[in-house]
Order: sequence, then C-alpha cells, then structure tokens
Amino acid sequence: MSAPGFGETPHRFGLHLSSFDTLGVPARLSTVLARQGIETPTPIQAATLPDSLAGRDVLGRGRTGSGKTYAFLIPLVARLAHGPKARAGAPRALILAPTRELVGQIEASLAPLARETGLTTRTVFGGVGQQPQVNALRRGVDIVVACPGRLEDLIGQGHCTLDAIEVTVLDEADHMADLGFLPSVRRILGRTPSRSQRLLFSATLDKAIDSLVRQFLHDPVTHQADSAQSPVAEMTHHVLHVDREHRLPVLVDLASAPGRTLLFTRTKYGAKALARQLNKSGVPTVELHGNLGQGARTRNLDAFHSGKAAALVATDIAARGIHVDDISLVVHADPPAEHKAYLHRSGRTARAGNAGTVVTLMTSDQVRDVRDLTRAAGIKPTTTRIQGSSHPVLAELAPGERVLSGPVGPVGPAAPAGRSERQGNGGGGRNRRRRGGQQGGDRRRRTTGRLASSGHSAAGFSSGRR
Repeated sequence: MSAPGFGETPHRFGLHLSSFDTLGVPARLSTVLARQGIETPTPIQAATLPDSLAGRDVLGRGRTGSGKTYAFLIPLVARLAHGPKARAGAPRALILAPTRELVGQIEASLAPLARETGLTTRTVFGGVGQQPQVNALRRGVDIVVACPGRLEDLIGQGHCTLDAIEVTVLDEADHMADLGFLPSVRRILGRTPSRSQRLLFSATLDKAIDSLVRQFLHDPVTHQADSAQSPVAEMTHHVLHVDREHRLPVLVDLASAPGRTLLFTRTKYGAKALARQLNKSGVPTVELHGNLGQGARTRNLDAFHSGKAAALVATDIAARGIHVDDISLVVHADPPAEHKAYLHRSGRTARAGNAGTVVTLMTSDQVRDVRDLTRAAGIKPTTTRIQGSSHPVLAELAPGERVLSGPVGPVGPAAPAGRSERQGNGGGGRNRRRRGGQQGGDRRRRTTGRLASSGHSAAGFSSGRR
C-alpha cells in the first residue's frame, strides 16, 4: 500500500502520558532510561512507540528537542536484542543522519541501551580515516549509525552489505533533503530488504521527502506530536533592530552574560570571523563549521559542553542534532535564509521543558526579510530598536554580571585530506591553526553597565562561503 499523504490527520493522543512500561517497552530498557532520569515519555515517544514496537513502519514528526532519538532507538534495540549476532560486514540495523555531529549524538544515546542488551555499534562518517570503521565492520556490528556519503563509499569498496538489515531509521529526513542527500539515501534504502522495518523521523514532513516515503515505507502510521510551526511555550523570541556598526558590541554584551550562548552565522567565514572577534573582545568562544577537521569540531564541542567556552559560533551545521544542556540563549547573528532554519536553530534552547531565549539581530536593510521569516515560522517576536551599543533590554534578555575573561585557547588542526561529506555533513577544508591569547582568568575584567565599543569591525558575519 502507498504511504498516506502528509496532509492526512495524524494520530492524536490524550494529555496524559503513559509510562514506558505501559507503552510496551521491555523492562530492561525502561530501567536503563530510568537510570538516566528518563521516566516519562515525551509526546512523540508516547505516540510512536506502540506502533514501532509492533514492527510497523512509522512516519514521525516532532520539533527539535522533542525526544525523537529515543523514539526510534527504543524499538530498534528491542527488536535486535534477542536475535542472532551480526555477521562480518553485514549490520542488522542502520540509522542514517545528515551530519557527523548528529551521528555522534545518536551514538551517545544508543550506547547505554546497546550495552544492556549486548549489541555492538559503530559510527560511520567522512572526514576521518576509514580503516577503524572497516575493521569494526569486519568483526561484525549489529547497529551502524552513518552519514550517507561514507557509508556509500564502504559499500562500494565491498566492506559493507545491507542485505541483513532488519530496521532502517532516517533521522532528520528533511535536513537530508535540504543538503541534497536524497539520491544517496534512495540508493542505500534500495539495498535494504524490501520488507524490513523503516522508521522516518523529522522536524518537518513536507513534499521534499514525500516521494521517498511512498517508495520505501510500507503502509506507514503517521504521528505528529506538535505543530510544524512550533515555538514552544518556554521559548521567547526577540528581534533587536541595530545599526550595522553596533552589532559586535551587542553580541559581546549578550555572550558575556552568565550561561551558554549559541550564535549562528550564515557562512563558515562569518563563523570564523565572529569567533575571532568575540575571543579578542574577551568572550571565550569556539567555532563549529564545515571547514574544521573532525578533531577540532569534537574539541570545540567538548569545550562548549564543559563550560571552558562560554559561547559557540556555528553555521547551520549545528542547527540539527547538537544537544548541549542548558543553552539559555540562541542568537541569530545573521538571520537565516528561510524559516525552517530559524526553527531548527532556535530549537537548540528551551529543550526538555527548560526555558530559553532566542534573539535575532536585524539591520535596517533586513527589516522586510526578518518580518517575512518570522511570519513564515509562526513567530510573533518582540522587536526593540537599539540606538548605539547598549539598551536595558540586553540585561533582560541575558541577565547577570558580564564577565570578559579572554580567549578560549587554540583551535584544532585542519581536516585530513580525502573525501568529506557534502555541505553541512562535514567538509574537510583547510583551516589554519590559530592560537588564542592567554587562557583563564589572569586578565579578567567585569562590566556591569554599558559595554564599551571594542573598536573591531562588526561587519561581514554573513560574507564568504558556507
């Protein structure tokens, strides 16, 4: 049977959320989740688990941070737990994701469940040497979590076959479409057994993936856990109308407040430039974009996770799948080009019931674009005109004493030569090693009132390549 159209009424559920046990989750997996403090299913989990655990194909939509990862990991692990071990080069389950970072996040969530059930796992993505991935596949791996490009390479080289796949998961399917991965995804799905279970999860379900669903999912059940235009109640949205020359001082003020700040630019060059300017202004900042090698990307994310870096400047590569606890402020230093990117970027805050604030900087020549963007996203932000580089609203959006403590330290080495994933999936471009200034609190200085202009140019965040 063909898949239902995306316009059909999705399955609904009551306000009361069942426990994992009553949804049919095996007790040993519920226990693993409880050890991590996860005891109540999110709406997308409560909606999809009965069907996915029963072996049906599922099409699930939930906003970023809604718990989609466990919605597909639980039934996948439950199905594989009592089966035979994987043979060499023939995994039993496949999870496809568009970026290396998302692959890593999925693997981190999967690891405790896999340990409990004795399943083996392996991540597969470009930008790193392939031999460890090849060696793991030769030993036999139950679950492969992969980006499409490197997986196709390994299949083409004869290191992996998908003829034993029992469950395939597509995570962030709409982002796969945005990055141009659907031809690769089609080829990969075409190599899996036609009657194997397939689970597709995404923040949006639109026409870009309709043909994929119709071709590969069999009589899927569609579940929609929230509105596609999904500003959550705990998230507040603000637009700051600023003059171009005052953008950097405003960003320094916001990023030097207590808590973690995630700032987005449109391009890789813009992310690198803004990170450099924030570090020079005293805000310990790291960057994340496609020109960084995998080692540098991992170290920078670790620095942001640990609090060594107070701010992370990223391109849209980080809008999907990057989960850092307690990001209190997301700043669109460059407004994104379209509303889906706005929602995914903004979804890095206000996760798992926590509150969060989203700020978009807008210059006079961007007024119409930002108005159209927020309208398409279903957002009604509070707009404030800021004359100069200070305004009382800055302290309201990012409360607390401003602390400027110097650069975060050296950025990691460039990516190794060789194949890289396309666009947001990893680019192994060249990145000069740059050492920051003295790290730590030797030259700490505090500002409690108006932030003085640093004298650095604030222009150019959106220029250059992505």
